[in-house]
Amino acid sequence: MSEKETLKQVIIGYRQVIEERYQYDRIQEKYELPASFDEERVAVFRNYFLEYMYPPPEQREELDAAFERLDEYIKQPEKLIRLLVASSRLLFKYGRHLPKILMAGMKALKSFRAANNFEHKLVQSAMQLELESPYGRDEINALLRSLSRKDIEAFIKNNEALFETLHDRALIRKVTEIVQYLIDAMKKRPKLYSKEEVGALELGHNLIREGDALFDKLNKEDQQRIFEFVIQIEKGILEEVFS
Repeated sequence: MSEKETLKQVIIGYRQVIEERYQYDRIQEKYELPASFDEERVAVFRNYFLEYMYPPPEQREELDAAFERLDEYIKQPEKLIRLLVASSRLLFKYGRHLPKILMAGMKALKSFRAANNFEHKLVQSAMQLELESPYGRDEINALLRSLSRKDIEAFIKNNEALFETLHDRALIRKVTEIVQYLIDAMKKRPKLYSKEEVGALELGHNLIREGDALFDKLNKEDQQRIFEFVIQIEKGILEEVFS
């Protein structure tokens, strides 16, 4: 089986694992749920994982192309910072914190890229083990066990950093405002910024904005409870895999 086909099967298999992991009845049996983490809220988190962190294979080509563009900004954000400092309104509003807020947004986008890289590690393991598809939960768990515990802990820590950013309501509002300004500014300079560059930032803006909705309409205490609970679920999976 080719590497491309293996990646497709890993994506399909891992999406099925996420689908199972975030079923309300299953979670309710295993954990003491916060009252605000009801069936509807569990579905919101599950759908976010499936639509934005682990989308289906047919969406990956466009997504990968956009992330390659975003990688350039993540590694070298100076190009975006130069655009921001041209805004007297944003400078007046955020002052010297402006670059820091932008970097928080770039850090969140980097976390999405880490999910993609993690899948490729599973693909490498599948090919080394010559594991035939389709990949159900047992096969995916076998692939996870073939990775080092350090790799999986780093991946979970990365997810923790992402959700930590997303549940910081004040920070996310600032990030979405700044990224929207960048999109608008780039559209006014079509000779300097390509449609692909603008499209990549629009994708990033959408990922962050939709992530913001995970904690929408919750009070601060419930936001913290759900944040801690999701991390608990992810860490629990780690223990299951290696037990």
